[in-house]
Amino acid sequence: MAATRAAETAGDRGAAAAGLVLVANTRFPSRRAQALQVAQASAAFQRAGAPTTLIAARRRGAVELPPGTDPFTWYGVGPGPRPALELVDCIDWIDRVPRALQYAPARLQELSFARNAARRVLAAHADAWVLAREIECTLRLVRAGSRSTFLEIHRVPAGGTRRRWLLEAARGARGIVAISGGVRADLVALGIPETAITVEHDGFEPARFAARPSRAEARRALALPEGAPLVAYTGGLLAWKGVDVLVEAARLVPEVYFVIAGGLEADVARVRAQAGGLANVRVDGFQPPERVPWYLAAADLGVVPNRSRPAISARYTSPLKVFESMAVGLPLVASDLPSLAELLRRDVDALLVAPDDPRALADGIARLVADPALRTRLATNLAARAPEHTWDARARRLLEWMREKLRDQA
Repeated sequence: MAATRAAETAGDRGAAAAGLVLVANTRFPSRRAQALQVAQASAAFQRAGAPTTLIAARRRGAVELPPGTDPFTWYGVGPGPRPALELVDCIDWIDRVPRALQYAPARLQELSFARNAARRVLAAHADAWVLAREIECTLRLVRAGSRSTFLEIHRVPAGGTRRRWLLEAARGARGIVAISGGVRADLVALGIPETAITVEHDGFEPARFAARPSRAEARRALALPEGAPLVAYTGGLLAWKGVDVLVEAARLVPEVYFVIAGGLEADVARVRAQAGGLANVRVDGFQPPERVPWYLAAADLGVVPNRSRPAISARYTSPLKVFESMAVGLPLVASDLPSLAELLRRDVDALLVAPDDPRALADGIARLVADPALRTRLATNLAARAPEHTWDARARRLLEWMREKLRDQA
């Protein structure tokens, strides 16, 4: 028995020494939160002692950085060792067609990336642990006999074919990482054993917020009103994120100033059109990662106004803006949804209000604006939880969980 345990331990060390591969179908670098997430998550694995390779997609439309710029530094990763970065080819003509017609080209892009990423793993990283965010890539790896592949799920697919692929991939994977409790519940409902799943939410990179400016300095630098109560929204502008509800709430509290930072060009144009004529709303569009902490530093409070549909909003999402607010101690008003209620304790960490309701959101904002003591209490409670939600803490927990899974199934 002792000899067997020693052999298993040696095998664990060998796999760890061979490294970890994180597979994510994302442009890199890009303006989407997914790329920021995988950049910071992979860097945290590297810092935690697992030599890490990030495999992402080589796609049109990636952000063009100045020559010599390290993309991980651009994403706010602090000093320290960097993951290796490998970009694999895929069939990429999604952006050549209107958004309404992008389903077929998107699936083609996903499948071609999964095929090429799996080939790269098998050819160059056969002995590594693999954490794949893509069902199709995981499926190819387990069909090829991989015994050290883990699958990270951010949403449970609705289609029957992809659900069958998910179940087969889950049976062959060593374990499943669910990004939220809602994802875990739906995986269990599909028949995946709960013991195979761990929940790990998103996180934040402390280095991004270590030297943030004062409120007055941030407002001057961003040309924001210095005396008005200020609400900041930072993040994507997809419809389910509820920014349209936020704009309508702003109409109801004209004494409060709102700044919205983030989003792709088409979404920015849509929100600007909706906010046209409102003197208390400014839509700044996409900001480089280094600029986001300035918006948070300038604000009196933040908002997470997610809509009640679809499931990605109500049950699955793990918003980066929640953890970034933890990092700076920014009090929040958020939609009362399962995805957010599992992160934010009602009236302890945040005010939770009815989703899809501009009046409820406006009332929550007005309540916080009028009550500095409540803002301080919520901010203090939220900041106290920050250490457990750094990418480093998440990486350490996941590496230990993966070791345990590999030992248990040896």
